[in-house]
Amino acid sequence: MRDQAAPYEVECQRNIWVPMPDGVRLAARLWLPVGADGPVPAIFEYIPYRKSDGMSARDALVHPFFATHGYACLRIDIRGSGDSEGLLADEYTPQEQADALIALEWIAAQPWCNGRIGMMGISWGGFNALQIAALRPPQLEAIITVGSTDDRYADDVHYMGGCPLSANLTWSQTFFADLSRPPDPEVVGARWRDMWMERVDNAQLFIAEWTRHPLRDAYWQRGSVCEDFSRIEVPVLAVGGWSDSYTNAVPRLVRGLPRVAKGLIGPWGHDYPHLAVPGPQIDFLSECLRWWDRWLKRRDNSVEAEPTMRLWLQDELPADAAHTERPGRWVGFDAWPSPDVTTQALYLGDDTLGMEPPQAGELRHLSPLDCGFGAGEWCAYGVAADQPTDQREDDARSLCFDTAPLGEDLASVGQPVLHLEFAVDRPRAMVAVRLNDLAPDGSSARVSYGLFNLNHIEGHERAVALEPGRRYAIDIPLCDIAHRFKAGHRIRVAVSTSYWPTAWPAPEAATLSLFTGAARLDLPVWQPGPGSRFLPEMNPPHAPPPEPRSTLRAGSFRRELSSDLVSCLRRTHVRLDYGDERIEPSGMVLGRINDETYDVIAGVPLSARIETGWVMIMSRGDWSIRTQSVAQMTHDIDGFRITAGLDLFEGENRVKTRKWDIKIPRESLLPQDTINNVKHPED
Repeated sequence: MRDQAAPYEVECQRNIWVPMPDGVRLAARLWLPVGADGPVPAIFEYIPYRKSDGMSARDALVHPFFATHGYACLRIDIRGSGDSEGLLADEYTPQEQADALIALEWIAAQPWCNGRIGMMGISWGGFNALQIAALRPPQLEAIITVGSTDDRYADDVHYMGGCPLSANLTWSQTFFADLSRPPDPEVVGARWRDMWMERVDNAQLFIAEWTRHPLRDAYWQRGSVCEDFSRIEVPVLAVGGWSDSYTNAVPRLVRGLPRVAKGLIGPWGHDYPHLAVPGPQIDFLSECLRWWDRWLKRRDNSVEAEPTMRLWLQDELPADAAHTERPGRWVGFDAWPSPDVTTQALYLGDDTLGMEPPQAGELRHLSPLDCGFGAGEWCAYGVAADQPTDQREDDARSLCFDTAPLGEDLASVGQPVLHLEFAVDRPRAMVAVRLNDLAPDGSSARVSYGLFNLNHIEGHERAVALEPGRRYAIDIPLCDIAHRFKAGHRIRVAVSTSYWPTAWPAPEAATLSLFTGAARLDLPVWQPGPGSRFLPEMNPPHAPPPEPRSTLRAGSFRRELSSDLVSCLRRTHVRLDYGDERIEPSGMVLGRINDETYDVIAGVPLSARIETGWVMIMSRGDWSIRTQSVAQMTHDIDGFRITAGLDLFEGENRVKTRKWDIKIPRESLLPQDTINNVKHPED
């Protein structure tokens, strides 16, 4: 295969082995430029998502491009995943990082590598690119991190503002189901079944360990590079998307890293920007190539002179969960934070949001537990209508504060922060804050949001019992944005005491007293100045030819919201059927079906329940494998209960069953007399 604009043909070695000191071998796919004049730099992606089948389609749309331009590219399965040997115990372990350091040494010593290596990846691969960079291996000279975070507690799938996320379970079981599949017999040979059984016999429910750490403790600090940004000395290109859930890290990385750091945020969901929905997609591979050419081939191509931050300034967001394009324009900032972004204070009044503090007052509110049905998925991929819907139904279940119609366009770029003064009538409580764009026709589009576990009022390292009736003050950060509110539209702040099914509700329904007068939204406002400007459109996407695949059974996606007027049960059901397809180069047939159900009774916090299940098939000729997994999570006043099961089949014969039933206590609340650093307006 060959890119028409590139100088090299590509040789793909579908499997090579990378040896570890303990005898374990990691499985890798290697793309090499044919006819390169001597050794070349290498690009390394390191993830647990099965290079032989699970991610082979996406890998084919990334790595061959770089190989055609004179790079050796490796996709390595992490220990215990895909075709690699050994066991995988958790995310981002010391073992994973130690293996990566050995792999870098091994790559640098190969005759096709000149010793200069870059790491790249999205999500897990973006995480460990940052984490490995912080270990300062001498072979690593630059990284590209996409859809990742510098803070595993603040901005990963587990917690948001200290609130436990429902995605903590659904992602855990997606990953668990993936790891429950065997390696490819054509790669590992007759050992495939022994390797499969070893993995399943040692499998643990990841959700259990993640739920046991509700506070930002050493468990989450491990792998959070924000603990010491100075550890990362290589150039970093950090990339995110406004429809993704990992974008808040990009401004923090650009602001905090000590060396060259560039940020790029588009409208995209959780995918590489030349593949992501919603668009517009861009020629991301060429962006990466310029980065690699500068730092791995040491060409003076002026990437340092480009804007420090490039953002897609979104125009009016359609209140549509399945839109594929978002209108807007590219904006460049020479520095971040930018002096061209200032803060506009908007004060919360009696249904109003204004520039002057209103008369002090008190508003009391208790949201129904089905407030949040318009949220979409915590992490949107641009499939199955997973983006936020029209917010009017959730707005009706919230306290809402609106500006007057805007007299002119207002561009907000940065992180909004709500300064809230409140009291509650229960010792446990949470709050959700949404920033919405209210159109003249009444439609309401979510621009940003934030969650906060109010028991973390002292910080996410400890939880304290709230004193009912006592007045507190807290700052609630919302997700970063770049959005233009149009003239004639209103800006709305919506505050609720629940946000299901995005986050688990507090175990008791807590009424919130919101005190107006000093409560305000700090909105970052951008006006073009000497340090920022509109940029030209970016080039459209380009990618290598896709991996040849044949559809054997078409898939379908469904997302249903329902209400039972007798029981007051509100249900969200998502079914993702990816169909069956054959990978032509290997002959492997793959199929995946996922069902997720989220239940809650509007006035009963302890009724919240999630069930998620996967069916996965693999076959080639007479060899046929099926795995079926299911997990359910509920809660009571004392904690969470997780039940799960896994069944493995060879043909129609069930060969293994495993079951789990785990109870995990809630975070312990410290008594009120331990509070010594909380802001109390009346003090």
